[in-house]
Amino acid sequence: MSIIRNSATFSTSKKTIVTVGTFDGVHLGHQEIITQVVERAEKSGLTAVLLTFDPHPRKVLQPNAPMSLIQTLEERANTLARLGLDHVVVHPFTKSFSQLSAAAYVEAMLLDMLNTKEIVIGHNHRFGKNRAAAADVLEHFGNIYDFSVTRISAQQLNNVSISSTKIRAALSAGDIATANAYLGHPFTLTGTVVKGQEKGRTIGFPTANILVDDTDKIIPKEGVYAAQVNIENKWYLGMMNIGTNPTVNGQQQSLEVHVIDWSGNLYEQRIQVAILDRFRDEVRFDSMADLQEQLKKDKDFILTDYKTLTL
Repeated sequence: MSIIRNSATFSTSKKTIVTVGTFDGVHLGHQEIITQVVERAEKSGLTAVLLTFDPHPRKVLQPNAPMSLIQTLEERANTLARLGLDHVVVHPFTKSFSQLSAAAYVEAMLLDMLNTKEIVIGHNHRFGKNRAAAADVLEHFGNIYDFSVTRISAQQLNNVSISSTKIRAALSAGDIATANAYLGHPFTLTGTVVKGQEKGRTIGFPTANILVDDTDKIIPKEGVYAAQVNIENKWYLGMMNIGTNPTVNGQQQSLEVHVIDWSGNLYEQRIQVAILDRFRDEVRFDSMADLQEQLKKDKDFILTDYKTLTL
């Protein structure tokens, strides 16, 4: 799969089957759409293309509203790379782009850029200025320009429709099990290891303090989490604390992960943390010795319940 980060450089003489959207999280609903694109491409000989946007449209259209991205662009691209597409094309979302009429959008994007023969869309797909056009308008243009439109129904898990909004709510509540179930893959945090207080090192539990790549990324509810940590393309078990470290009188929220059975210097390295579950609240202990004793119990719990790496 190729990732075209500048859509202006993309062109194809081959007919394509496409899907378009932000795909934040690439959750199970998104995956069903992409599966249909890939399977139909294989049957018809078309090129499978996904068009996405950066920055997220909400950041442009509602610049003062807080953002809660489930994935950064890099994380999204890494997930999409595993799904069998031929190309992922990233188009810059700008104010002027948002003002395109439905007709201008179809001509510029679906016809001139993507050479579309078929488009696969989700149940709530909208496009054009003010998101005024829906599937019926797209089908109207398909009749004019000879491309077909395939609609995919909302996907459900346990009779609940899957959406990025529900995933964000689960993450904010610390319900990682639900978020990961809707995603179909673990929620991840990616960033650079920076200097911290280094208090964990004094009690045998050194931690990597992570500065996430994108300040618009959603951070789950404060607490202690079971995790897996990717260091130089190898996964390790870990335990992560999201919070203020009240035992050492911390004031600001930090993201710290202890990598189990690993030693070395991670400063200034980029790592990825896949969060598996939240198993307790962050607690203020009376002493560092009490904190050390609890961390030993946390480690034993993770080694017992998550001893098999899943990534």
